[in-house]
Amino acid sequence: MKLDLIHDIQSVYRKTLNCMARPGTIDCIQEESKKLDINVNFNKSTMILMLMLLDGEVSYKIISRREEEITRIVNQMTFANHSETKDADFIFILSDATPEKINATVRDSKLGDLINPHKSATIIFESEGLSKEKEFTLKGPGIEEVSYARIQAKGNWLEERDKVNNEYPVGIDIIFIDEESNIMCLPRTTQISKQVM
Repeated sequence: MKLDLIHDIQSVYRKTLNCMARPGTIDCIQEESKKLDINVNFNKSTMILMLMLLDGEVSYKIISRREEEITRIVNQMTFANHSETKDADFIFILSDATPEKINATVRDSKLGDLINPHKSATIIFESEGLSKEKEFTLKGPGIEEVSYARIQAKGNWLEERDKVNNEYPVGIDIIFIDEESNIMCLPRTTQISKQVM
């Protein structure tokens, strides 16, 4: 079965929106990703998110050792504008990115300002795994009391996120996607603390 660019992308959009509204919620886009019949050398679920988020009106940056090759594919598929990290609306951190590059990317992302906080970047971050295990405690809008999450991702992303998100309403939102096509969203309003073992 082939990917339906309207029906399937809308399905992924609804799942992502639900995860963004309820931080810590995990949903799966594997069914839609399996329909992608393009041969890409990275997570097909990340490509699905690219198709959902990118068009000619927005800019993006790929963080990967294969940035040039992947950028060519994304340009052909979405017509979005490739840009530098500091200007990008959407930043895709792929699984082969180094921890140092990840830290610098979160640090250098576009934060918006007090008048236009919506002009901040959204980071789409490939993760090894996502679960509801009690590694992190999540609090904030969309969470009844507390929620828990385990996020297997490289780099000091949490420390860097805390630094750039310390002046609400400016800050970055993060969408995690793992190897099993699970997604979890951490909006800038979510407070995250590491569980003490």
